[in-house]
Amino acid sequence: MKTNRSLTIALLRARESLMTEFRPILARHGFTEQQWRVLRILIEMKSLDATALSERTCILAPSLTRIIRNLESRGLLQKDISEMDARKLVLKPTRQALEISKKVTPETNKVFEEIEKQFGAENNEKLLDMLQDLCNSNKLANT
Repeated sequence: MKTNRSLTIALLRARESLMTEFRPILARHGFTEQQWRVLRILIEMKSLDATALSERTCILAPSLTRIIRNLESRGLLQKDISEMDARKLVLKPTRQALEISKKVTPETNKVFEEIEKQFGAENNEKLLDMLQDLCNSNKLANT
């Protein structure tokens, strides 16, 4: 199969194309893509244990550990012991993280709005649905 018709390479190219719009915004606010992804998901979910956070962010545990350490040292997330399992840590965004999010999110939303304007709302929704279907397809190996 030629690489210009390879799904995996096409997805990587699309991601890279999109991220060139977001990286400058994140850098202005002192975040890497991965750090922002962690904060964004924690803000959305309110709290998660590290395993669930790793799965939702698509960040491997060793990298996630470094990111958590960095964000905690910056006062952007806190660790609590799980009420249901004392062996697990629950990660939560701090008030400071929520305040920073109020500055970063409008900027990133403008980029999303521009993408939707160029690509079309219907195409955008269709693509998101197809990508979700791909992710939900039993890891492809079972089909």
